[in-house]
Amino acid sequence: MAGGDQTSGPLSDRELQILELVAGGLTNQEIAEKLEISKRTVDNHISNILTKTSTGNRVALVRWALQWGKVCLDQVNCCTLPIPSDEIIS
Repeated sequence: MAGGDQTSGPLSDRELQILELVAGGLTNQEIAEKLEISKRTVDNHISNILTKTSTGNRVALVRWALQWGKVCLDQVNCCTLPIPSDEIIS
């Protein structure tokens, strides 16, 4: 199943950063400008991310990221897990 898991290794910190910007709706050019890197570098990162996540396009990539908790969009997928009461220090 496409996007079922990470088949080519975990995403790097930079790839996760780019993934967040893709999920935010930025184009590759806008990502390049924001991160002060070339568009070609962004293109390469996105290609690597698509390969690692077994997704074929940006829409599938964002769906994958939401499914696996890699991004938070407009308070969707942003819940924090409750701390068990026996771990709370008073």
